Amino acid sequence: MKRAMDFLVDFPLLRSDDHITKARQTLRDNVCREAFVHDGKRKLLGYIDITDVLRVTATKSNVTIDGFRKNITPVHPGDPVRDVLVVIRENRTDSVPVVDDQGLLLGGVPLSELFPVVITMQRLQGLVSDCMTQDVVTCTPSDTVQRIHTLIVDSGYTAFPVVKKKTVIGMISRRDLLKDGRWRTGAECTIAVESLMKAPVYTIGPDEPVAAAASLMVRHDISRLPVVEEGLVVGIIDRHDVLTRLS
Repeated sequence: MKRAMDFLVDFPLLRSDDHITKARQTLRDNVCREAFVHDGKRKLLGYIDITDVLRVTATKSNVTIDGFRKNITPVHPGDPVRDVLVVIRENRTDSVPVVDDQGLLLGGVPLSELFPVVITMQRLQGLVSDCMTQDVVTCTPSDTVQRIHTLIVDSGYTAFPVVKKKTVIGMISRRDLLKDGRWRTGAECTIAVESLMKAPVYTIGPDEPVAAAASLMVRHDISRLPVVEEGLVVGIIDRHDVLTRLS
């Protein structure tokens, strides 16, 4: 039986008194969407994610991480994979911290590493339409990065299909904004989504099996797919949605 220790990797760690600008740089330099926060002696205090660091636009700031820190449930090295998945789903994060019996951080388990293994170990049931999110916010290639930044901060959405003449032509995510960095400058209102979006975009139909969506995510190393029917975006499905269909 696979356990948390089998997927344990080093994870970016931050102290609760670190500045938010350090957290922003840390997440920009890593592929992780979260960083775990500790007390200086590796005792887990919570986590901070990309959306949190996007809330502070200043290049320099004395604001510390502590005001943005959120609670997160950890797992232990010997926990079975199924339990790890349950905790990730409950946390609604893309990773989970792994701690020892004293609550000291040992590392983390990223969902991106766990996902390809889990979907081959367990059967996926149902269709994409059974678990997709139907309330999809889209944008156009001419929309400004400022609008996307506002949507991310205000709504909690992390990525948006880019639609031109009713056709999905790309995706833009909070990481795209973070990596580019220009959303923090006065020029942000002139930066168009099309200059940052990722293309081509992979889509799936609502009547396709969830297993087909999972396969596409693994094959192209992506975390979500726009759901398209008759050329129109009718939903979006991500890794967390897929996990709800495990038998």
